[in-house]
Amino acid sequence: MKTLALGLCLALIASGAFAAVKSAPTPAPNTLTPAEKAAGWKLLFDGKTTDGWRGFKTPRPDSGWQVIDGALGPDPQTSKDLVTKQNFENFELTFDWKISSRGNSGVMFHVIDVGDETYESGPEYQLLDNSRGEPPLERAGSLFALYAPTRDMTLPVGEFNHSRLVVDHGKVQHWLNGVKIVEYEIGSPDFKARVAASKFKRWPQFATGKTGAIALQNHGDEVWFKNIKIKVLK
Repeated sequence: MKTLALGLCLALIASGAFAAVKSAPTPAPNTLTPAEKAAGWKLLFDGKTTDGWRGFKTPRPDSGWQVIDGALGPDPQTSKDLVTKQNFENFELTFDWKISSRGNSGVMFHVIDVGDETYESGPEYQLLDNSRGEPPLERAGSLFALYAPTRDMTLPVGEFNHSRLVVDHGKVQHWLNGVKIVEYEIGSPDFKARVAASKFKRWPQFATGKTGAIALQNHGDEVWFKNIKIKVLK
């Protein structure tokens, strides 16, 4: 009888704990939870406007970038890249993104106002519909053209993926949907050798900024971003 009572008690406790977890509210999109605020996270996108963003080498973003249903996206035909007004050196960035069928885009970091395009200075976290059949160095989550992801963690086209980019004193990690898929060190002998063997050797400013802006790329395909959050690291 005691064993039965103890089992019933444990079952009730477990079911209560499950109910508590199940009933926990889902945070609203493009907002910070109290825990995130306490940890130092900031929103880069408020879910409504392009406040805090500019164009590349221009003070204002072009009008092609629009917010629809809480997600930010470019006009594929006309928009230029969108760049943060603030520069970031060491940070943890998280963002959700979805891409159109066979679409291509990217997120650059340490972007400086040198050259004609954001990718000429800023290393790129690649966003892609992998069904395009691009080589491993150009698949979703890669450091574009330099470091391939260890596995394909993308969700089906039309669903939002969750990415995490950690830049900590030159050491960088790319995460996709909860899995670390790329890791490298900017300025290391291996990194320099890969750059020297790539198209980026044409631009001496590539990956030289110790700090810089974050850029959302328009590559001519529909792409949408939301829940763009950043925490500065010391």
